Amino acid sequence: MSAPDRRTEPPPAPSDEPPADEEFARTYASGYEEGVRSALREVLQHTSRGHTAQELRILVESRLARLPEEVEIKRKSLLAPPRRPAWGSLLRPPQAARPWTAPLTGGGAPSVRILPGKSVLVREERPARALEILRSNAAGFPRLATVSLRPPDVPGVPPDRRIDLVVGGAGAGGSPEARLAPGEIGGRLRDPTEADGGALLYVDALEYLATEYSLDTTLKFVHWLVAQARETGSGLIVSFDRRALDLREMSLLERAFETVL
Repeated sequence: MSAPDRRTEPPPAPSDEPPADEEFARTYASGYEEGVRSALREVLQHTSRGHTAQELRILVESRLARLPEEVEIKRKSLLAPPRRPAWGSLLRPPQAARPWTAPLTGGGAPSVRILPGKSVLVREERPARALEILRSNAAGFPRLATVSLRPPDVPGVPPDRRIDLVVGGAGAGGSPEARLAPGEIGGRLRDPTEADGGALLYVDALEYLATEYSLDTTLKFVHWLVAQARETGSGLIVSFDRRALDLREMSLLERAFETVL
């Protein structure tokens, strides 16, 4: 008898697809490279604008404060189903962003006019004149952002046009904002100031920040605020009690502002 015909199956053709672990490592490394490139490009961009080392530190700290939120938004965008392109919007010519136009009011001209990109320091024991300046200029900006122990009442500004960051004090009520460091506050202020038309910023909590986080950190935060207002076309009003600092320290604070009252 002849031996049974034993036919062997040909070996499987090699797959062009890499193993799962190698594909994961490649994807992770690619994302890591793109993240580093993006961060370095942003630092170079800020450096080319002439920022000091202190201002760069504040900018980086504020960026780091927003990073978890941006990563979560990116993750959700990757998981979302693809959207069909809106061909109509692609065929229409792009429209330039409209500048903010203040609504007409029946009041007179503000006592101190806060123009886009300008900053003013009001030296006073308790917020009074700064509040007057704030309320008379609020209509000139599309949104309002305050950094305060007790956010002030600003008639005519609806809730959807303002963001209030409450820091310290009995009025904080244990809210998460009460634990915000200056760099984190800067991160919260980036969105309202960098939106079209900028924002009017009001700060009366520098004394608390200087006590909680040191004067040096607070001064760096102030320099960032002034630079952010200048670059985004926002306005900045700061109320500060001169008794909280000695003459030398007060001089350092005043030099950061364009106008001191």
